[in-house]
Amino acid sequence: QVQLVESGGGLVQPGGSLKLSCAASGFTLDYYVIGWFRQAPGKEREGVSCISSWDGTIYYAGSVKGRFTISRDKNTVYLQMNSLKPEDTAAYYCAADSDIRSVYGMCHANIVAMDYWGNGTLVTVSS
Repeated sequence: QVQLVESGGGLVQPGGSLKLSCAASGFTLDYYVIGWFRQAPGKEREGVSCISSWDGTIYYAGSVKGRFTISRDKNTVYLQMNSLKPEDTAAYYCAADSDIRSVYGMCHANIVAMDYWGNGTLVTVSS
């Protein structure tokens, strides 16, 4: 079955850390740009971080730069989230596309139009 599955979400206190995983099955992440997106209640979905399997380039949204780190190990993409803030609370989704070649473009594209996307994992940052 071809799919992306996110995991690793949960409840964490402000200042804490979480590591999200995005596992691909049924296809290889080679020749894809992969992104992490999030959507908080009442807010628009935003691209958090994207990584290119083509050239290794990485993009971070300004709101997470210096706190989040994206990485890839074979067919899994990770998002290490440190110094979490209440405003990081959201459903986090990963997506992959083979036509988009720019990490900036990927993180600003419509996730619904991408080749694959997962069902999301919920991150709640609260004391």
